[in-house]
Amino acid sequence: MAGNKSYTIVEYFGGEDGYRCGYCKNQTGNFSRGMWSHTMTVQDYQDLIDRGWRRSGKYVYKPIMQKTCCPQYTIRCHALKFQPSKSHKKILKKMNRFISKGELQKGQEDCAGEPMDSVCEEAGPQELRKVHLKYTALTGIQKDATEFPSTTEVQKEAADATPTGSQTSQNDPVSVLAGTTTSAAPKPGNGADPSRPPCRKAKELRKERRLQKEQMRQNGDGVSSTVSPTQPTPSQNNQSKTLEEFISESLPENSAHCLEFKRFLCDSPLEAEYAPDGPEVGYGSFHQQYWLDGRIVAVGVIDILPTCVSSVYLYYHPDFNSLSLGSYSALREIAFTKQLQKQSPKLSYYYLGFYIHSCPKMRYKGQYRPSDLLCPETYVWVSIERCIPLLDNSRYTRLNQDPDLGDARAVRDLGRALVLYRRTVMPYAAYSRKRKGSSDEMEVQQYASLVGQDCAERILLYRS
Repeated sequence: MAGNKSYTIVEYFGGEDGYRCGYCKNQTGNFSRGMWSHTMTVQDYQDLIDRGWRRSGKYVYKPIMQKTCCPQYTIRCHALKFQPSKSHKKILKKMNRFISKGELQKGQEDCAGEPMDSVCEEAGPQELRKVHLKYTALTGIQKDATEFPSTTEVQKEAADATPTGSQTSQNDPVSVLAGTTTSAAPKPGNGADPSRPPCRKAKELRKERRLQKEQMRQNGDGVSSTVSPTQPTPSQNNQSKTLEEFISESLPENSAHCLEFKRFLCDSPLEAEYAPDGPEVGYGSFHQQYWLDGRIVAVGVIDILPTCVSSVYLYYHPDFNSLSLGSYSALREIAFTKQLQKQSPKLSYYYLGFYIHSCPKMRYKGQYRPSDLLCPETYVWVSIERCIPLLDNSRYTRLNQDPDLGDARAVRDLGRALVLYRRTVMPYAAYSRKRKGSSDEMEVQQYASLVGQDCAERILLYRS
């Protein structure tokens, strides 16, 4: 960020040994690289998650995609273009009914899953989460400017995901029909009511709704449409309802419950920052608390970064499992991202963590559309519609299909990577000369290739 003189300081770990996978339960099939972050700027973390990294507390890790049993692809949703699906609308209606009328069906699971990963348990080997950076204070850090005069000073878990697969109507408590059928013979009637419109097949209604949605989408993009307008029905009006309209829906004054939201800065390696063109709340890590009738029922953690809101995790009271709080919180966070974008135009994406196609119960994240997956080789974003056929054929694949495109931030000059050695900031080239042929070049090369040239020149890699 402009004017920010803070440092990102990390201690890198290799991660050659496999450990237990929380998705397929393979005892030694999960592989990742990791680093312990003492402090990190929001811009550095933004750049890291755009290269496939993700944090669990202060531990930042990146799956070894070609080796791990369940490849994890970073996924982001285009918040400004997001429209809730049928399942999402059911969740929003269910919450509104609960608040206004007190309806709560117990014993139902969150059919849509949680918008986060069980990274606290699965992120890396147990011993790595106990490591603390040896240099705990930034006081006295100096810059070895004489060795590298062209270098300038550099500038901020969790509940397990419990999805049960795709959002199917038979598992959704809202979609279960109330009452039971009887075997009594129907009484003869007087025929169709001539004052009411004729009955239409469900297939025809669905087709009509699709055409209307396509017409609205084209009109929204400034494209003329030749679809003939039709008289809107209540179901069609419901289809065009926006996420904000669902969330801000007026409730009766005598509602059964009161749901409130409170947001606080929380402790994390990300340093809180403010910028003239940034959101009013600033950048950093925040607790989002969900209060029901004065009682806290859920807490989510989000990272507000320069171009996105990144969902970290959510935990909630089990008595309210049937409210699908995981999915509800994701929808609230998407709406919040839209709100922030009005204050900071470049902040327009919502990151849901990792998409794991090889694990069916984790595919629910692909339902927040439009969305993209990050190519693990070129680090460019590819629409999920183009990725699904590739992932159906292979659990690991290069998502970008341009054979001539490479990693634009690949390491070009390892000597320019910054290190922190004896409280002094210096380029790796100078550090190597001081150490008279340091034996850690392979490790530093691996680290730099994973974070990219730009980050390697800004982030301080601790060296003892």
